[in-house]
Amino acid sequence: MKMHLKILPGFILIAAFLVTLPGTLLAEDEFSAKGADNCLMCHRTDKWKVMPIFNTKHGSQVDPDAPFSNHQCEACHGPSLAHVKAKKKAEVQPKVVFGDNANVSAGEQNEMCLSCHVSHEGMGWMGSAHENADVTCVSCHDIHAERDRMFDPLEQQQVCFDCHQRVRSDIHKASGHPLRFGNMSCSDCHNVHDGNNDFLLTEDNVNDTCYTCHAEKRGPFLWEHAPVTDDCTLCHDVHGSNHPAALTKRPPLLCQQCHSAAGHPGTAYTSEDIDQSPADRFMLSRSCMNCHSQVHGSNHPSGNTQIR
Repeated sequence: MKMHLKILPGFILIAAFLVTLPGTLLAEDEFSAKGADNCLMCHRTDKWKVMPIFNTKHGSQVDPDAPFSNHQCEACHGPSLAHVKAKKKAEVQPKVVFGDNANVSAGEQNEMCLSCHVSHEGMGWMGSAHENADVTCVSCHDIHAERDRMFDPLEQQQVCFDCHQRVRSDIHKASGHPLRFGNMSCSDCHNVHDGNNDFLLTEDNVNDTCYTCHAEKRGPFLWEHAPVTDDCTLCHDVHGSNHPAALTKRPPLLCQQCHSAAGHPGTAYTSEDIDQSPADRFMLSRSCMNCHSQVHGSNHPSGNTQIR
C-alpha cells in the first residue's frame, strides 16, 4: 500500500500529460488535410473570384514566404477543418472571414496580414489614423485579384475617395495636381500605412513632401519668404483650388492676410475697387506677383522684397 502511494504522483503526472497532449496537437489537427483542394471544390466558381490568386505572389507555392507554401488558404483564413467537414457551410464559418461579412474584429483581420507584412511601414500602422478608424487591409487591397487595384493610380483614388469624399471634389477644381488624369496617385504624397506624422505623409513634414517634386522651391535663398519655409499649405490648397496655382485665396487677398501695410494699401482690393491710375493697375492680372515674382524666395540684390 505504501508503494502504491509513492508511485501515485507519478501516474498523476503522466495522466495529466496524456490528457493535455491532444490539446497541444489540436491546433495542427484543425487544418484540413488537402488544403486548397478542399476549398476550391466550392470556391472556384466566378461567384467567389478567388482563382486569380494563383497568378500572384500570395498564391506561389515555390516562395517559402508565400501563404500557399504552407497552409495555403488557411494560412490567412485560419484552421478551418470544421468548415470543410460541415454539411451546412454557412453555419460553420472559417476561423477568419475578411471584409464586409467578417466574423472577427478589424484588428484580428489585420493581425493576419501583419504576421507576414511586418517590415518597412508595417510597424507604423499601429496607432495610425487608419488603424484607429478600424480600417482593414482588405478595405483597400483585393488579395485574390491578379493585380491589386492600389497599384493603379486611378483605381487607387477611387478606393481613397470612398472615405475621403471632399478630396474627390477638390481634384476636379480648376487648379491642382494632375490626380484626375492618373499622372500621380494619393500614395505619391501619403504613406497610408505609417502614422508617424501628420496627414500620413511620405516625408517628415509637408514641405519635405512637396520638395520631392518641387525641388526648385527648396532653396536656400538669400531672402526667404517666411510662409514658404514654414508650411506650403499656408498659401496652397494641395488637393485643388479654383484660384491660380492652387492658392487658397486669389491675390492680392492672399498676400494681404499678412502684408496689410508696409508701404502698400491695406485695403482688400477687388477688380471693382481698382482705380484707373497707373499704380493701381499693377494690382490687376498677376497682382502682387507683377513685381514680387519670386515669392518662394529670392537672391535679388535689392533686398528681401522677392523681386524677380
